[in-house]
Amino acid sequence: MLAKLKNYFSLLRISNWPKNFFVLVAAVFSKHIFQEDYFPILLNGFIAFTIASSAAYIFNDIADAKKDAIHPFKKNRPLASGAVSKTGAVILLIILSAILVFISFQMSWSFIKMVWIYITINVLYSIILKEIVIVDIFCIASGFMLRVIAGAYLISVDVSNWLILTTIFLSLFLAIMKRRVEIASSPSALEQRTVLKDYSLNFTDQIAAITGSGVVLSYALYSVAERTVKLFGSEDLVFTTLFVIFGIFRYMYLVYKKDKGENVIEVLYTDLPMMINLFLYGITIIYIIYFKKIF
Repeated sequence: MLAKLKNYFSLLRISNWPKNFFVLVAAVFSKHIFQEDYFPILLNGFIAFTIASSAAYIFNDIADAKKDAIHPFKKNRPLASGAVSKTGAVILLIILSAILVFISFQMSWSFIKMVWIYITINVLYSIILKEIVIVDIFCIASGFMLRVIAGAYLISVDVSNWLILTTIFLSLFLAIMKRRVEIASSPSALEQRTVLKDYSLNFTDQIAAITGSGVVLSYALYSVAERTVKLFGSEDLVFTTLFVIFGIFRYMYLVYKKDKGENVIEVLYTDLPMMINLFLYGITIIYIIYFKKIF
């Protein structure tokens, strides 16, 4: 019984839930993250995207079960391995969808619209868009951008255009790095995901260079923008660009030299330098935005 429950929990991809913290980006950079009135709203937003993302993963696993069965790592997933039946996965998907519909009636339309756009894109991705070169990485990347925009709608604040651009470039960077790892590390990748035939290591490297540069430049311009300096009352945010540059370089190193990067959350969990860099970035951001004027 416990083993069966564990398999069903595996379908939810709990290890990927930290991606939903992107919903909080707008709250952090609009100086609202520590306001008590916003806590239940942000929590509900996080839960909504958690349910939506888990539902999207289950739908994708149902669609890809046969192909996942021949993948060296994905073959161990509950549906691909046969540990969970297709019927059981469909029932869980229906339950999650029902919960999400119920939550939808309690939240702003603007936020929920972003959630359902996210679900729609993921459904279309699972059915057909994942087989269209370039479009596939934009679909993967859209999830992060929609979370950030939805988070802004959640608490009715504006997000800097530079911050949105940073998110877009970062999302595309992570998506193309995922494709590169799939091509380089798995002999059966082309059979398991046919769109990879339209990519090459050289092509993915060029896109990675462009998107990685876009992340650094967009964030650097955001940190020195007049609106940013005025909002935070400090020009010190520019120094946090160092953490962003290190993060991009370290991620590229892990992809090119260690064949990691297919799962961004796994990289963050398992690489100590990345964990330290992310922690220091978070602490520095919080200090500059919320506490610099106090101390």
